[in-house]
Amino acid sequence: MHDHDTSEHLASYADVLAGELPDTWTSTHLTADAKDDLAELADRIWDLDLVAASLAEHPLTQAAVLSRPDGAQLVLLDRHDGRDGFLLAAVAPRALPDEAYRAVAEPNGVALADDPFLSAEQVAGDLLARYDRALAQVRHNALGGIQPSQPDRIVLTWQPDGSVATAPADDRAGTILVAHGFIQDPQSGIYRLGGDDTQVQARALREIGPRLDALGIGTALQHPAGRTAPTSAPASMPPTPSGTRTPTARTR
Repeated sequence: MHDHDTSEHLASYADVLAGELPDTWTSTHLTADAKDDLAELADRIWDLDLVAASLAEHPLTQAAVLSRPDGAQLVLLDRHDGRDGFLLAAVAPRALPDEAYRAVAEPNGVALADDPFLSAEQVAGDLLARYDRALAQVRHNALGGIQPSQPDRIVLTWQPDGSVATAPADDRAGTILVAHGFIQDPQSGIYRLGGDDTQVQARALREIGPRLDALGIGTALQHPAGRTAPTSAPASMPPTPSGTRTPTARTR
């Protein structure tokens, strides 16, 4: 194929693949003109095997990025081995510390035949399952001292800077948190409520309790050692005891 034909084939293949994968995926084609985007993408490819070996000999000159609303991304790239089809690799999240990737196995990429419908089945049963497990691990590691919540219980943790952070188990709680001033980090999934205005913060904490309770979700405040919660914190949230890589060839 000519370069133009190859580029169009990769883009159309990615569009079909995105539509066939579980959940909702969108596809974005990066051409050779997007040099900075391709360089940044290559640095985040989460692979130490097939794809890393290919990139060592053939730097990215085009790619298609498949994105899911929760921040997960896959990248489709040319094979360069004389066979039809493409390579597909997981992409590591942005803005997570290197420590979060320690002891997490890379969700190494796969080679796909030139049939996006059959490839979608392969990806869903293999790479995507491994990628979701790795994502869950690194996001959990990135929580640090924030105790993960359960579907029926959300834990809010005071932070050294006076903010409150939490990692809800699902979108039901997340919607209520955002409505009361929490801001979500799309990569870690952590919601934070700033402590610059303690009166606004206390009011928000008082108001989310009844709304979450109406959904069958209990609430608790966790106080790290040395941190005393404001006296205006809601009494309905008793404290709980404090608990207690690099892609392309990314070792994350």
